[in-house]
Amino acid sequence: MFRAAAAFLSVAVFSVQAAEVYRWVDGSGRVHYTDQPPPATVKQVRTLSGKGNLVEVAKESYEARQAREKNPVTLYAGNCGPLCDDARAFLNQRGIPFTHRDPGKEPEYAVEVRKLTGTLEVPVLRVGKTHQKGFEASSWGSLLDAAGYPRTPIIPPKN
Repeated sequence: MFRAAAAFLSVAVFSVQAAEVYRWVDGSGRVHYTDQPPPATVKQVRTLSGKGNLVEVAKESYEARQAREKNPVTLYAGNCGPLCDDARAFLNQRGIPFTHRDPGKEPEYAVEVRKLTGTLEVPVLRVGKTHQKGFEASSWGSLLDAAGYPRTPIIPPKN
């Protein structure tokens, strides 16, 4: 009994590590997936390559995804120097997915900024229907907190 269980486990572990899977249809129209090549009479064979024992994880948490769907983030910024650079760095460090719009390059973005703030000053952060003109980390953090964004990313940002 013990030997049979050990043999089964060793075969199961070996088959999990297999990287190629064959997909083929038999004469009755049934689809088969196997780690062994199909009979030579089968004409339509597809080889599927797997990733082995790789477990993929989401790059954002459930809370972050919910916040992004309900309150998307848009950063209006251009080449305004350290202020715009700090604004982008703040969002990246916190792991916030955002759309970047440069009003200096696209007239329609300039119209959006003027409509939001009454001026063409950047940076401007829009989170859902609210916005904040000028970069101030604590104000932006409060705005993102209120929208449901987590304070730390699920996967740390790359430097």
